[in-house]
Amino acid sequence: MRRPCSFRPTLRLVLAAHAGYYAVGGLWPLLHYRSFEAVTGPKRDAWLVKTVAAMILAVMATLLQALRRPEPPPEARLLAIGSATALGTSAAWYALRGRISKVYLLDALAEGILAAGALIARPTPERPGRAPGAE
Repeated sequence: MRRPCSFRPTLRLVLAAHAGYYAVGGLWPLLHYRSFEAVTGPKRDAWLVKTVAAMILAVMATLLQALRRPEPPPEARLLAIGSATALGTSAAWYALRGRISKVYLLDALAEGILAAGALIARPTPERPGRAPGAE
């Protein structure tokens, strides 16, 4: 009898993936707004899109800072789950109601995967010969 797959990513891996996704999502509308709108649809308020992008970059920077520690702090997991849940829920809600482009359903899916990953992630294994908590 086969055992079910029991892969559980480390929190470090999930946070790195999350930060990478937010780097793209946060920088894109700031660096090339025209292509961002071409893919995601026209927006009424460019300032709001750019403000949300800046906030996403702030989350990214915080996740990257957490990765500098031997074990990311519990607050990093909470920030990852909370930000992905908030952005994903909002994207799904408004896309399903026709307020924003259906392409945002892909973002909602990605955010859900990131939130689930952070929720189930296991701690980073200790490295041999290294004292717990040593930096």
